[in-house]
Amino acid sequence: MLQHQDLGAVYSLSDRDCTVLDLSDDAIAEGERLMPRDHLDRISSELRLREHHVAAVADLLASGSTVPFIARYRKEATGSMDEVAIGGIRDRLEQLEKLDKRREAVLRSLEERELLTPELEASVNSAESLSSLEDIYLPFRPKRRTRATKAREMGLQPLADRILAQQDGNPEEYAAEFIDTDKGVSSVEDALAGASDILAEELTEVAETRESVRNLFWSKGTWESRVLPGKEHEGSRFRDYFDRSEPVRRTPSHRVLAMRRGEDKGVLSLMIKVPVDEMLKIVVRRQIRDSNSNEGSFILDAAEDGCKRLLASSMENQTRQRSKEEADTEAIRVFALNLRKLLLAAPLGQKAVMAVDPGFRTGCKVVCLDAQGALKDWTTIHPFRSSGERGRAAKIIRDLSGKHGTTFVAVGNGTAGRETEVFLAEADLPGDVTVVSVNESGASIYSASEAAREEFPNHDITVRGTVSIGRRLQDPLAELVKLDPKSIGVGQYQHDVDQGMLKKSLDGVVESCVNTVGVEINTASRQLLAYVSGLSPAIAANIAAYREEHGPFTSRRELLKVARLGPKAYEQCAGFLRITDGKNPLDASAVHPESYPIVRKMADSLGITVRELIGSAEQRQKIRLQDFVDDRVGLPTLRDIMEELERPGRDPRETFQTFSFADVHEMKDLEEGMILPGIVTNVTNFGAFVDVGVHQDGLVHISQMADRRIASTAEVASVGDKVRVLVLEVDMERKRISLSMRGLPGAEAEA
Repeated sequence: MLQHQDLGAVYSLSDRDCTVLDLSDDAIAEGERLMPRDHLDRISSELRLREHHVAAVADLLASGSTVPFIARYRKEATGSMDEVAIGGIRDRLEQLEKLDKRREAVLRSLEERELLTPELEASVNSAESLSSLEDIYLPFRPKRRTRATKAREMGLQPLADRILAQQDGNPEEYAAEFIDTDKGVSSVEDALAGASDILAEELTEVAETRESVRNLFWSKGTWESRVLPGKEHEGSRFRDYFDRSEPVRRTPSHRVLAMRRGEDKGVLSLMIKVPVDEMLKIVVRRQIRDSNSNEGSFILDAAEDGCKRLLASSMENQTRQRSKEEADTEAIRVFALNLRKLLLAAPLGQKAVMAVDPGFRTGCKVVCLDAQGALKDWTTIHPFRSSGERGRAAKIIRDLSGKHGTTFVAVGNGTAGRETEVFLAEADLPGDVTVVSVNESGASIYSASEAAREEFPNHDITVRGTVSIGRRLQDPLAELVKLDPKSIGVGQYQHDVDQGMLKKSLDGVVESCVNTVGVEINTASRQLLAYVSGLSPAIAANIAAYREEHGPFTSRRELLKVARLGPKAYEQCAGFLRITDGKNPLDASAVHPESYPIVRKMADSLGITVRELIGSAEQRQKIRLQDFVDDRVGLPTLRDIMEELERPGRDPRETFQTFSFADVHEMKDLEEGMILPGIVTNVTNFGAFVDVGVHQDGLVHISQMADRRIASTAEVASVGDKVRVLVLEVDMERKRISLSMRGLPGAEAEA
């Protein structure tokens, strides 16, 4: 039995895996875990994960480890959890910590006001969600002066209590005893009105009642969306919601966000309706002994008033909030999937590229990049002014291509993109040059950014934007990380969702993609370096500055000389940074420096060098992994090491493939029944948008995406996929193209 020093839990390293044997409270106390035992039990149960794996993840997160690092280099401790599972634990921990903080605040408030009883404390401590906690706290929470508050100030609480006791009396007789003009109770009617206000509030503030009504709103609530008078023309894009009713719990996220946007724009009125009689039954159950008695009838009237005046609006707001949160979560999930696919698109690699940002009136901006993406030449041509200008533009392109050894031309897919492709095809470029259409979404945002100004201080935004188009072809990931992910344009309703949640999710996707691919430290931009596990923007800038002052890094260990990059940051980042042709061949791989001794031990066991071990499959086959299991490394890590030795620094992205549109250039070229090649540019819950080369993406509705029934568009398509589509309808007036992938052999994604 061996002790894993990082986790404060005892592990046995067997031939099969690394399994926790001891998870006693004493063993836990030796580690750094800050997670309460009940949180450990709850998370492991909810996510169906083993407790010791959840505990290990919590330990690692608390010690400053990142999700990519834990997933890649701590598989023994986590049971080989992937990033999704680890991120789920992290997010649930944050939610429970938020709940605990609110619980502490509630208890402190109750104690300070001398309202805390043992029973109330137990209820507060047993609350499992923020909503249930707030329900328990509601009757005791300081609040503005309500009608019930004023009635209590008039001394009418005993009257309300007496009526609620239901002793077969007459509320009017009770009320007569409470007339007190000094307190503002001038008549029986005043007294009864005040008692009714107190009962209305009390009956609707019962925690169990509120939970049941909250469930009623979710299970039986209906969205009621109506167009506001006179807004029919102004809000025509929301006409699907001018008169719509739909169950709350079954409304898909994109429709929730669309209706809310219509409401925000002042076009739609939006409300949630529930069966009022069912809500009233919930409020008065176990409260009224006989609804036909005088007291029972009075309580029923008070409860109905409380439902309409207090409870309904509160529960509608909470239901709207829950619906919005779920819609946000789903929209962000779709955005994250699209972004991941786009970031991990196949790179062209280190090849000289000419990039063209098309334009009719202002001309086409042209730049030439070397194989590393450095700007070598730039100009502007005007192929669309006249035949003479077209000829001169073609000569310029030929000269630049020959001068810089261009093998690929990246053409932005915006205005004049297809016309520019035709021009280039007719320009008689020297050699074997391939023209590729590149999605230029967000390039203009980059061109005006601080990062672009810093890199190209002496060039205008047109040159910077064109450089970005060319670099996107060479390495989409390295270039797109310079943009705010929201501006890349692969989401749905990204401006309507919770912006904090969106940023956290998208930043996580970028971080995951960057670390999945790995980063060449001697050529990476500081923006790319900032997404490497363990590196902040400040440390990334320090790496770039060190590189500029001292020249290329020759070993990973040299990173420790960078300002503010200490041992913890080094642990987190080193395995994701690559040094090609460095002193140590392992520095070019994903093998973490902490595992270098094991690789050397493997090589020594065969009597060869590490470089020879990497270069010989025959020698690697002689390695028996079980012989190298030790107190820190088990079989999961050893298997990863062997995969890396087979293909050091391998790029997990697909191999680049060229793509060509059909001979259509504008919407007017399209005809119903055409079958065209296209590229998926965006995927939403209701369908996929496909670029068929006419400056306007077409929509393949989810019902037209496959010959079989599908539950999600992600089953069929993702951003960047090459597909075949059938033109169903072309609406020139609204600039809409309806497409289908049904009935087309091979229509689903080729890539």
